[in-house]
Amino acid sequence: MAKLIYLTNVSLDGYIEDEDGRFDWTPPDDEYLAFITDLIRPVGTYLYGRRLYESMALWETEPALAAQSKLTADFADVWQAADKVVYSTTLDATSTARTRLETSFDPASVRDMKASATSDLTIGGAHLAAQAFRAGLVDECHLLIHPILAGGGKPGLPSGNRLGLELRGNRRLSNGVVYVHYGIRT
Repeated sequence: MAKLIYLTNVSLDGYIEDEDGRFDWTPPDDEYLAFITDLIRPVGTYLYGRRLYESMALWETEPALAAQSKLTADFADVWQAADKVVYSTTLDATSTARTRLETSFDPASVRDMKASATSDLTIGGAHLAAQAFRAGLVDECHLLIHPILAGGGKPGLPSGNRLGLELRGNRRLSNGVVYVHYGIRT
């Protein structure tokens, strides 16, 4: 069975966005971009909330973004090669290939995806991930902790869920970002 991995950037105080909805404190340098590309390379499907999907879709809809360097082109290629499922009640259509739109999060459907997938899945977007955590679907957390205090905003991890975690790996990147990989204890 494939794993469902929650992968996100967070501030040191645990936010994925500041109080104004910005996350411009996470610009990637070359080491970070190469690391994140290698991290997502084996993933076959991304599950996204609408806002995260719209941010990530630029890797396909804005060719100039990918054309900036070999590293950005590699990231764009890896991102475009995966399937995407976008959960949104407000979108009428998606702007990228290999993308399916769902109006609601159905835990049984995600369980079926995990059971039939030949490669792992990631989930992104705090609200969507919180639903997956509550349903007991998340197998691992991959957090990229940035050296900034956002001071408030959208929490990166859901409240109301007590889960035991097991550290499986970590790495410090040159820009001060710390990557931590946790497995969910069962």
